[in-house]
Amino acid sequence: MRIERFLTDSAAVRPDKTALVADGRRFSYAELDELSGRLAAALARNGVGRDDRVLVLMDNCWEAAVSIFAALKAGAVFSPINASTKADKLAFIVADCEPAAILAQARLMPVVAAALGGDAGVFVASTSGPDGRCPPGAVSFADCLAGEAGKIDHGGIDVDLAMLIYTSGSTGRPKGVMMTHRNCEAASGSITTYLENTPDDVILNVLPLAFDYGLYQLLMAVRLGATLVLEKSFAFPQAIFERIREEGVTGLPLVPTMAAMMLAMRDLAPGFLPSLRYVTNTAAALPVAHIERLRALFPGVRLYSMYGLTECKRCTYLPPEELDRRPGSVGIAIPDTEVMVLDDNG
Repeated sequence: MRIERFLTDSAAVRPDKTALVADGRRFSYAELDELSGRLAAALARNGVGRDDRVLVLMDNCWEAAVSIFAALKAGAVFSPINASTKADKLAFIVADCEPAAILAQARLMPVVAAALGGDAGVFVASTSGPDGRCPPGAVSFADCLAGEAGKIDHGGIDVDLAMLIYTSGSTGRPKGVMMTHRNCEAASGSITTYLENTPDDVILNVLPLAFDYGLYQLLMAVRLGATLVLEKSFAFPQAIFERIREEGVTGLPLVPTMAAMMLAMRDLAPGFLPSLRYVTNTAAALPVAHIERLRALFPGVRLYSMYGLTECKRCTYLPPEELDRRPGSVGIAIPDTEVMVLDDNG
């Protein structure tokens, strides 16, 4: 299955269900499907087609979610780029993957302009700035969304590339990890299986969509027909806790720094987020002491310690019922995969 069908299928079954809550707005599946279809048509009109690369340089905003599915609907390969990326690194990525289009937020257009260095061969669309205007050198994102949607017959199949996720480049130049539609479909299906996700889940994500852990919260929620609450950061935990209570959030993906921030707060009573059903952790191992304190803070909530790699999304997870026996373990192979330990000779 091509992963744009996650959205079109959910929109067909649950058109009025809330798909996305972001930037103070709520979007139904029908609206998310329509908006991404309109942007896909704009991309196609501007020469974007099957296997072309589309960079999405945005923070966690509704336009980013629309852009990701629009690129897929156009038959293209989306590449979410962290909003903190500097011009030199963006220039390297542009040279590496030769994008046909860049979709950006207005405040990041100076970075785009510097990275492109006057290259007029790349279609650029930008959101409007605080003054309501689109920055120079870009087509208005709003104008793209004002056009007709229409179905695009791009001829793509499920072994085509779906996305390029660039590594941080902390040990050198960023590397583009190539994921096909079949890769994404298998990974999202496996993870939602062991998390026991359903369309009734409401997932709150503060992790960047440019980070595969954050990105998959969007892909998995849309695949299920669940609701994703998208926030920009965990800098103000109390505001996030209020959002969790307001929206009845059932799933909360964490990284260890977020867990440490929570555990440093002195005014949190056990069960203070009663709607939560599960909490996940990856990116780095949770200290055993953190696991014990999180379980005390969230009684009855399933806590999943997980291990993953950008190259394959998720490798292992520890079933929550095993936490008492092996709190330091990252668990077993995710469903429909196997794990092997190999030496240098294979």
